[in-house]
Amino acid sequence: MGTQNTSVRPPAQSRNDGKNHPSQCGGVTHDNVRHTTRFTVVGNHLAQHAELSLLAIGLAVHIQSLPSGAKVDIDSLAARFPEGKTRIAGALRELEAHGYLRRTRLRTEQGRMVTRTVSCNQPGRTGGEDGPSPPPRPRRTAEKPPRRRALPAVPEPVYPTPDLLQTALGLLSGLRRTDPRLLISATDAEHLVPGVAAWLERDLTPEAVHRALTHDLPQEPLHRPAALLAHRLTAQLPPLPPFRTERPSARHPLQNCDTCDRAYRAPEPGTCRAPET
Repeated sequence: MGTQNTSVRPPAQSRNDGKNHPSQCGGVTHDNVRHTTRFTVVGNHLAQHAELSLLAIGLAVHIQSLPSGAKVDIDSLAARFPEGKTRIAGALRELEAHGYLRRTRLRTEQGRMVTRTVSCNQPGRTGGEDGPSPPPRPRRTAEKPPRRRALPAVPEPVYPTPDLLQTALGLLSGLRRTDPRLLISATDAEHLVPGVAAWLERDLTPEAVHRALTHDLPQEPLHRPAALLAHRLTAQLPPLPPFRTERPSARHPLQNCDTCDRAYRAPEPGTCRAPET
Protein backbone atom coordinates (compact mmCIF):
# COMPACT_ATOMS: atom_id res chain seq x y z
CA MET A 1 0.00 0.00 0.00
CA GLY A 2 1.45 3.35 -1.06
CA THR A 3 2.00 6.24 1.35
CA GLN A 4 1.02 9.88 0.74
CA ASN A 5 3.85 12.39 0.44
CA THR A 6 2.87 15.16 2.83
CA SER A 7 5.69 17.48 1.71
CA VAL A 8 4.14 18.01 -1.72
CA ARG A 9 1.88 21.09 -1.98
CA PRO A 10 -1.72 20.41 -3.03
CA PRO A 11 -2.70 21.67 -6.54
CA ALA A 12 -3.85 25.28 -6.67
CA GLN A 13 -7.61 25.80 -6.76
CA SER A 14 -9.29 28.17 -9.18
CA ARG A 15 -10.19 31.57 -7.66
CA ASN A 16 -13.70 31.46 -9.05
CA ASP A 17 -14.26 27.68 -8.56
CA GLY A 18 -15.02 27.09 -12.21
CA LYS A 19 -17.22 30.15 -12.65
CA ASN A 20 -16.79 32.51 -15.58
CA HIS A 21 -13.85 34.88 -15.25
CA PRO A 22 -14.93 38.55 -15.04
CA SER A 23 -13.07 39.30 -18.28
CA GLN A 24 -15.41 36.89 -20.08
CA CYS A 25 -18.53 38.79 -18.96
CA GLY A 26 -20.04 41.87 -20.62
CA GLY A 27 -19.39 45.41 -19.40
CA VAL A 28 -16.44 47.73 -19.24
CA THR A 29 -13.08 46.95 -17.69
CA HIS A 30 -10.55 49.63 -16.79
CA ASP A 31 -6.86 49.79 -17.65
CA ASN A 32 -5.92 52.78 -15.52
CA VAL A 33 -2.56 54.47 -14.99
CA ARG A 34 -2.19 56.90 -12.10
CA HIS A 35 -1.79 60.51 -13.28
CA THR A 36 0.98 62.57 -11.71
CA THR A 37 0.81 65.75 -13.85
CA ARG A 38 -1.79 67.61 -15.96
CA PHE A 39 -4.95 66.02 -14.60
CA THR A 40 -8.30 67.23 -13.28
CA VAL A 41 -10.34 65.61 -10.50
CA VAL A 42 -14.00 65.24 -11.54
CA GLY A 43 -16.71 64.01 -9.19
CA ASN A 44 -18.98 61.13 -10.17
CA HIS A 45 -21.94 63.39 -9.38
CA LEU A 46 -21.00 65.20 -12.60
CA ALA A 47 -19.62 62.35 -14.71
CA GLN A 48 -22.67 60.17 -13.97
CA HIS A 49 -25.29 62.92 -13.66
CA ALA A 50 -28.77 61.54 -14.34
CA GLU A 51 -30.25 64.72 -15.85
CA LEU A 52 -27.42 66.48 -17.68
CA SER A 53 -26.86 65.75 -21.35
CA LEU A 54 -23.61 64.19 -22.52
CA LEU A 55 -22.65 67.49 -24.16
CA ALA A 56 -23.20 69.38 -20.91
CA ILE A 57 -21.13 66.85 -18.90
CA GLY A 58 -18.25 67.01 -21.38
CA LEU A 59 -18.38 70.80 -21.49
CA ALA A 60 -18.32 70.98 -17.67
CA VAL A 61 -15.24 68.73 -17.55
CA HIS A 62 -13.51 70.92 -20.16
CA ILE A 63 -14.29 74.12 -18.27
CA GLN A 64 -13.09 72.64 -14.96
CA SER A 65 -9.78 71.70 -16.60
CA LEU A 66 -9.10 75.27 -17.80
CA PRO A 67 -6.94 77.72 -15.83
CA SER A 68 -8.48 80.75 -14.17
CA GLY A 69 -9.04 83.58 -16.61
CA ALA A 70 -9.62 81.35 -19.65
CA LYS A 71 -12.42 82.45 -21.98
CA VAL A 72 -15.55 80.29 -21.73
CA ASP A 73 -18.01 82.49 -23.61
CA ILE A 74 -20.14 80.99 -26.37
CA ASP A 75 -17.99 82.37 -29.21
CA SER A 76 -14.75 81.00 -27.73
CA LEU A 77 -16.24 77.56 -27.05
CA ALA A 78 -17.83 77.39 -30.51
CA ALA A 79 -14.43 78.17 -32.05
CA ARG A 80 -12.90 75.31 -30.03
CA PHE A 81 -15.59 72.63 -30.56
CA PRO A 82 -17.69 71.65 -33.61
CA GLU A 83 -21.09 71.52 -31.85
CA GLY A 84 -22.07 75.10 -32.77
CA LYS A 85 -23.23 78.09 -30.75
CA THR A 86 -26.84 76.97 -30.28
CA ARG A 87 -25.99 73.58 -28.76
CA ILE A 88 -23.17 75.03 -26.64
CA ALA A 89 -25.49 77.76 -25.33
CA GLY A 90 -28.04 75.10 -24.36
CA ALA A 91 -25.39 73.03 -22.55
CA LEU A 92 -24.24 76.11 -20.61
CA ARG A 93 -27.83 76.73 -19.52
CA GLU A 94 -28.04 73.11 -18.31
CA LEU A 95 -24.90 73.51 -16.20
CA GLU A 96 -26.17 76.81 -14.83
CA ALA A 97 -29.54 75.29 -13.91
CA HIS A 98 -27.85 72.44 -11.99
CA GLY A 99 -25.34 74.69 -10.19
CA TYR A 100 -22.14 73.81 -12.07
CA LEU A 101 -21.90 77.35 -13.50
CA ARG A 102 -22.76 80.77 -12.10
CA ARG A 103 -23.02 83.62 -14.62
CA THR A 104 -23.67 87.20 -13.59
CA ARG A 105 -23.83 90.39 -15.62
CA LEU A 106 -21.55 93.19 -14.37
CA ARG A 107 -21.03 96.75 -15.51
CA THR A 108 -17.44 97.94 -15.85
CA GLU A 109 -16.17 101.41 -14.99
CA GLN A 110 -16.36 102.25 -18.70
CA GLY A 111 -20.08 101.37 -18.73
CA ARG A 112 -19.73 98.09 -20.66
CA MET A 113 -21.73 95.00 -19.67
CA VAL A 114 -19.59 91.88 -19.16
CA THR A 115 -20.42 88.35 -18.06
CA ARG A 116 -18.60 86.89 -15.04
CA THR A 117 -18.53 83.06 -15.09
CA VAL A 118 -17.74 80.91 -12.03
CA SER A 119 -17.21 77.15 -12.49
CA CYS A 120 -18.30 74.98 -9.52
CA ASN A 121 -16.87 71.47 -9.33
CA GLN A 122 -19.31 70.63 -6.53
CA PRO A 123 -22.54 72.65 -6.56
CA GLY A 124 -23.70 74.02 -3.26
CA ARG A 125 -20.23 74.14 -1.65
CA THR A 126 -17.43 76.72 -1.58
CA GLY A 127 -13.80 75.59 -1.57
CA GLY A 128 -12.51 72.04 -1.14
CA GLU A 129 -11.79 69.88 1.85
CA ASP A 130 -8.12 70.83 1.68
CA GLY A 131 -8.82 74.49 0.92
CA PRO A 132 -9.65 77.30 3.29
CA SER A 133 -12.95 76.95 5.07
CA PRO A 134 -15.60 79.52 4.18
CA PRO A 135 -16.07 82.38 6.63
CA PRO A 136 -18.80 81.85 9.23
CA ARG A 137 -22.19 83.19 8.28
CA PRO A 138 -23.18 86.28 10.23
CA ARG A 139 -26.18 85.95 12.46
CA ARG A 140 -29.34 87.57 11.30
CA THR A 141 -30.28 90.64 13.20
CA ALA A 142 -33.24 92.93 13.11
CA GLU A 143 -31.16 95.57 11.30
CA LYS A 144 -29.97 93.18 8.51
CA PRO A 145 -32.72 91.55 6.41
CA PRO A 146 -32.28 87.92 5.24
CA ARG A 147 -30.47 87.32 1.97
CA ARG A 148 -32.68 87.15 -1.12
CA ARG A 149 -32.99 83.93 -3.05
CA ALA A 150 -31.23 83.85 -6.41
CA LEU A 151 -33.34 84.23 -9.51
CA PRO A 152 -33.69 81.30 -11.94
CA ALA A 153 -31.31 81.21 -14.88
CA VAL A 154 -32.45 82.82 -18.13
CA PRO A 155 -31.45 82.09 -21.75
CA GLU A 156 -28.41 83.80 -23.22
CA PRO A 157 -28.38 85.52 -26.65
CA VAL A 158 -25.98 84.24 -29.28
CA TYR A 159 -24.94 87.78 -30.33
CA PRO A 160 -25.52 90.18 -27.40
CA THR A 161 -25.04 93.46 -29.26
CA PRO A 162 -25.39 96.74 -27.31
CA ASP A 163 -28.50 97.77 -29.28
CA LEU A 164 -30.15 94.41 -28.59
CA LEU A 165 -29.47 94.61 -24.85
CA GLN A 166 -30.68 98.23 -24.72
CA THR A 167 -33.95 97.25 -26.43
CA ALA A 168 -34.39 94.38 -23.97
CA LEU A 169 -33.83 96.70 -21.00
CA GLY A 170 -36.39 99.19 -22.33
CA LEU A 171 -38.91 96.37 -22.77
CA LEU A 172 -38.47 95.23 -19.16
CA SER A 173 -38.81 98.80 -17.88
CA GLY A 174 -42.14 99.16 -19.70
CA LEU A 175 -43.81 96.05 -18.25
CA ARG A 176 -45.04 97.96 -15.20
CA ARG A 177 -47.17 100.17 -17.46
CA THR A 178 -49.26 97.10 -18.35
CA ASP A 179 -49.32 95.66 -14.83
CA PRO A 180 -47.92 97.65 -11.85
CA ARG A 181 -47.09 94.35 -10.13
CA LEU A 182 -44.29 93.84 -12.68
CA LEU A 183 -42.18 96.63 -11.22
CA ILE A 184 -38.66 95.16 -10.84
CA SER A 185 -35.38 96.49 -9.50
CA ALA A 186 -32.37 97.48 -11.59
CA THR A 187 -30.48 94.39 -10.35
CA ASP A 188 -33.30 92.08 -11.40
CA ALA A 189 -33.51 93.84 -14.77
CA GLU A 190 -29.81 93.23 -15.45
CA HIS A 191 -30.36 89.53 -14.71
CA LEU A 192 -33.36 89.31 -17.07
CA VAL A 193 -31.95 91.39 -19.96
CA PRO A 194 -30.07 88.46 -21.62
CA GLY A 195 -33.25 86.35 -21.56
CA VAL A 196 -35.30 89.06 -23.30
CA ALA A 197 -32.47 89.55 -25.82
CA ALA A 198 -32.54 85.82 -26.61
CA TRP A 199 -36.25 86.17 -27.49
CA LEU A 200 -35.63 89.21 -29.69
CA GLU A 201 -32.96 87.25 -31.57
CA ARG A 202 -35.66 84.81 -32.66
CA ASP A 203 -37.33 87.37 -34.97
CA LEU A 204 -39.90 88.43 -32.34
CA THR A 205 -40.90 92.07 -32.08
CA PRO A 206 -40.68 93.83 -28.71
CA GLU A 207 -44.50 94.01 -28.70
CA ALA A 208 -44.74 90.21 -29.09
CA VAL A 209 -42.29 89.61 -26.22
CA HIS A 210 -44.19 92.14 -24.09
CA ARG A 211 -47.45 90.23 -24.67
CA ALA A 212 -45.83 86.88 -23.85
CA LEU A 213 -44.54 88.20 -20.51
CA THR A 214 -47.75 89.97 -19.45
CA HIS A 215 -50.45 87.63 -20.80
CA ASP A 216 -52.58 85.59 -18.38
CA LEU A 217 -50.82 86.65 -15.18
CA PRO A 218 -52.06 85.12 -11.91
CA GLN A 219 -54.67 87.05 -9.99
CA GLU A 220 -52.98 86.80 -6.60
CA PRO A 221 -50.21 89.25 -5.56
CA LEU A 222 -46.80 88.70 -7.17
CA HIS A 223 -44.25 88.42 -4.38
CA ARG A 224 -41.33 87.80 -6.79
CA PRO A 225 -42.23 89.26 -10.20
CA ALA A 226 -38.64 88.88 -11.47
CA ALA A 227 -38.72 85.14 -10.73
CA LEU A 228 -41.99 84.81 -12.66
CA LEU A 229 -40.49 86.63 -15.64
CA ALA A 230 -37.34 84.48 -15.52
CA HIS A 231 -39.48 81.33 -15.54
CA ARG A 232 -41.49 82.50 -18.55
CA LEU A 233 -38.37 83.53 -20.46
CA THR A 234 -36.96 80.02 -20.03
CA ALA A 235 -40.05 77.81 -20.21
CA GLN A 236 -41.68 79.57 -23.18
CA LEU A 237 -38.51 80.30 -25.20
CA PRO A 238 -39.46 79.97 -28.90
CA PRO A 239 -37.19 78.05 -31.32
CA LEU A 240 -34.64 79.76 -33.49
CA PRO A 241 -35.97 80.86 -36.89
CA PRO A 242 -34.87 78.83 -39.93
CA PHE A 243 -31.78 80.06 -41.71
CA ARG A 244 -32.62 82.12 -44.81
CA THR A 245 -30.13 83.31 -47.39
CA GLU A 246 -30.81 86.75 -48.79
CA ARG A 247 -30.89 86.94 -52.55
CA PRO A 248 -28.97 89.94 -53.89
CA SER A 249 -31.18 92.37 -55.79
CA ALA A 250 -30.54 92.41 -59.54
CA ARG A 251 -28.98 95.67 -60.78
CA HIS A 252 -28.89 96.55 -64.45
CA PRO A 253 -25.58 97.64 -66.00
CA LEU A 254 -24.82 101.27 -66.78
CA GLN A 255 -25.72 102.43 -70.30
CA ASN A 256 -25.02 105.69 -72.21
CA CYS A 257 -28.10 107.44 -73.56
CA ASP A 258 -28.12 107.55 -77.36
CA THR A 259 -29.75 111.01 -77.26
CA CYS A 260 -28.11 112.98 -74.44
CA ASP A 261 -25.14 110.69 -73.61
CA ARG A 262 -26.19 110.51 -69.93
CA ALA A 263 -25.42 107.43 -67.83
CA TYR A 264 -28.39 105.37 -66.69
CA ARG A 265 -29.13 101.78 -65.70
CA ALA A 266 -31.02 99.53 -68.13
CA PRO A 267 -30.81 95.96 -69.38
CA GLU A 268 -30.06 97.10 -72.97
CA PRO A 269 -28.69 100.26 -74.66
CA GLY A 270 -31.21 102.93 -75.65
CA THR A 271 -32.36 106.31 -74.39
CA CYS A 272 -32.78 107.43 -70.82
CA ARG A 273 -36.04 109.19 -71.71
CA ALA A 274 -35.00 112.21 -69.69
CA PRO A 275 -37.44 115.16 -69.90
CA GLU A 276 -36.37 117.90 -72.28
CA THR A 277 -35.30 121.21 -70.76
